Amino acid sequence: MEALSNQAAIALDEAPKSALSERMSSLTDSLKSSLASLGYAALGMLTLIGLWWLVSIVTKNEIPTPAATWEVFKTLIEDPFYDAGPNDKGIGLQLWSSIIRVFTGFGLGSLVAIPLGLLLGANDFCRKVFYPIIQILKPVSPLAWFPIGLMSFQSAEKATIFIIFITSLWPTLINTAFGVASLPQDHKNVAKVFGFSTWQYITKILLPFSLPHIITGLRLSIGVAWLVIVAGEMLSGGVGIGFFVWDSWNALSLEKVISAILIIGIVGLLLDRVFTAIENKVSYAK
Repeated sequence: MEALSNQAAIALDEAPKSALSERMSSLTDSLKSSLASLGYAALGMLTLIGLWWLVSIVTKNEIPTPAATWEVFKTLIEDPFYDAGPNDKGIGLQLWSSIIRVFTGFGLGSLVAIPLGLLLGANDFCRKVFYPIIQILKPVSPLAWFPIGLMSFQSAEKATIFIIFITSLWPTLINTAFGVASLPQDHKNVAKVFGFSTWQYITKILLPFSLPHIITGLRLSIGVAWLVIVAGEMLSGGVGIGFFVWDSWNALSLEKVISAILIIGIVGLLLDRVFTAIENKVSYAK
């Protein structure tokens, strides 16, 4: 009995150590994975900079070198929110104006796309009637929508938001409809057994099941919206990162153009990461 008591005491003493060891091992693995990811990202950036430098040499500096671009980039971010008049604003103000337009158009598109996607996914008749129309309108270039927006709203600002709205709603609409249409019959049967009302069915079964698909659609839509904003602002003028690119080109400052491209890419990456994190949170596989 005494021997068994000693063994039990040893086992109880070793249990916290084992749990601590597992946690340390998990943290070590996570740290190694993070360092590996950073290493790969650094290698990719070095490769990009090397190719960029090579192109600058081949074109005899017609394409600015990374070093020359970095000097201009530093001046842009030294005072990003200065405002010296309608056509002379800091890169921060330009970027913020674009973000406001993007989220306005994206938000309006989402308000239309999600309910319509739920309807198309849940109703075969609506899907058969409207899906061909969606397939016709979806591939249309955002630039083709701009004259219609300009004629309808008599405002370049609103026309830019319109083309973001019309081009960013399709991924959310299609993904939402797909998520709803793929709802298993067992889930529907459970709703019938419990006598769910239409509202209970939507909020407790339909939306929770299709939520991962909706978030995927939103992630794709925000990418489209951020892509479209540059072209829209080049046409509309005023204030915005797209206008900044066009204005820099007219001023023959390729350093500013490339700096703006890098900023656009970084913001696009951050937006994608935010929606990817949300997507991972609501994914049932996770």
